[in-house]
Formats: sequence, C-alpha cells, structure tokens
Amino acid sequence: MGTSVHNMRGAGGKEVLRAEDISRSLTRIAFEIIEKNEGGAGLVIAGIPTRGATLARRLVRRIGEVGGPNLDLAIIDTTMFRDDLASQPLRAPHETHIPHEGIDGRTVVLVDDVLFTGRTIKAALDALSGIGRPAAVQLAVLVDRGHRELPIRPDYVGKNLPTSRQETVTILLDETDGRDSVVLGKKA
Repeated sequence: MGTSVHNMRGAGGKEVLRAEDISRSLTRIAFEIIEKNEGGAGLVIAGIPTRGATLARRLVRRIGEVGGPNLDLAIIDTTMFRDDLASQPLRAPHETHIPHEGIDGRTVVLVDDVLFTGRTIKAALDALSGIGRPAAVQLAVLVDRGHRELPIRPDYVGKNLPTSRQETVTILLDETDGRDSVVLGKKA
C-alpha cells in the first residue's frame, strides 16, 4: 500500500491512496475473503450504497478474477434504518437488491467505503435482519478511520487511516467520480 501523501489541487486535501493503492487493497481483500471462507462458495457480497455498492461490485469481479467463485451481489439500502433520520436532511432511498436465492443460512460480507462511528453498519445489520437470517455477517471496508461509537470491527480493511474528528475522508471512485482516490481533508 502506498504510504506517501500527495497534494491534491482542487480536491481539498491530501491524497492518501491512489488508484493503484485502491486496486491493490481490493485484490488483497478478495484473497482474504476467499481464504477466510474456505474458497468462498455460497457467499453473498452486499454493498451499502453508494460507494460501498460500487466497491462490492468490484470485489465480486476481483474474487472471480483471482480464481474465486462467481458470487452473488446484494445491495442493502440503510436509509430507513438509520438512527439519525430526524436530524439529517432527507435522503432518497436506494434500491435494495437481494439475490434470488436470498441470504438465509449464507455468509454475507457487507462492504462499505469508510468505517467511522459504526452507525451505518448497525443500520445495515438492522436492514439485513428484515430480509433474512444469514449464517454469519462479515465486514469489509476500504478505509477504517477509527472513532467508533458502537462495538463494530471490520474483518477486512484496505487501509487503517487514523484521523481526528476535525478531518474528513473522501472516497472518490471512477464509476461515480471519474477517478479513484482517497483524500484526507479538514472540516470547514
């Protein structure tokens, strides 16, 4: 993983991961998922919109590319399960997509871009419980920035990035932003 920090003009911060670092992280996570799950057959990779869903799609592809099985993809919208609905601006719900075979009795790997307080993951777990009963749930994140408010720990991490609460972590992905990058900035 790249350890250098590059100045980003127009991105409001310092680039801490470049496209090749993100790619390498996803490849490593793909291998770790296969290894931890004895080949990975029967897994469901479940992304949390927006960027977690994009990363989940990439992980499904990458697992296949590195010799793993073709896995089912799920998209788990957390909007209506969040504990901050009353204090945040209205958000448009995203579509939830569950594989035809469902999630009952299967291992689900939740995928998100940044793990911070843990509240989005709790919302995803609540959403999953309304869909079915997985055998196990694992968590993969591109960046773990610390500051947990709930007892949630990822199983797979692309980059541990210690931050202060005055800093921001911005994930840019080619599919939504035109390039891959992780940028560390300061709150305004």
